[in-house]
Amino acid sequence: MSDARLLTPGHEPAPPQVLCSQPLWYACRTRARAEKQVDRLLGRTGLETYLPLVERERQWADRKKRVEFPLFPGYTFARFSMGRFLEVVRTPGLVEVVGGRERPTPVREEELEAVRRFAQGLEETGLTPEPADWLEPGTPVLVVCGPFEGMRGILTEVKGRSRVVVRLTAIRLAVGVEMERRNVRRLG
Repeated sequence: MSDARLLTPGHEPAPPQVLCSQPLWYACRTRARAEKQVDRLLGRTGLETYLPLVERERQWADRKKRVEFPLFPGYTFARFSMGRFLEVVRTPGLVEVVGGRERPTPVREEELEAVRRFAQGLEETGLTPEPADWLEPGTPVLVVCGPFEGMRGILTEVKGRSRVVVRLTAIRLAVGVEMERRNVRRLG
């Protein structure tokens, strides 16, 4: 079978020929706490990899130590052509190459460069990143603080502030209010 006709693990058709031959960056989901191992194993096969790490101070009973942790727990990045897809997904500790139903989704170079700049900025400043919900319009949210605490709604706009809409389905009415993004969390 030619590289262009390889099937992905779910037996979906392979991506177009251009994606098969051109090495692109992909996000690779790993088992919990296996990011460094997967990154090292992929690198040993000759692939270009990138595992963004951030230092944090860890406290043990007898000492404190600075330890490197993945910026995105459970993920590393690898650059490969689809001709090497099966080799990549067989890597111990790798769960999947992130993508849609039919094929993995490449990570744009500018997105990966932004991650590199972000990780470098964290290293230079010593700041600690905090996880944030991925919120986009249409996401069900819960208000977690302020006068609307406990209210459930649908996020309708994401800009400097977030606009949350509360829908009353029984009477088919909706009202909206703007609040700080930090006041809402994804539901479910």
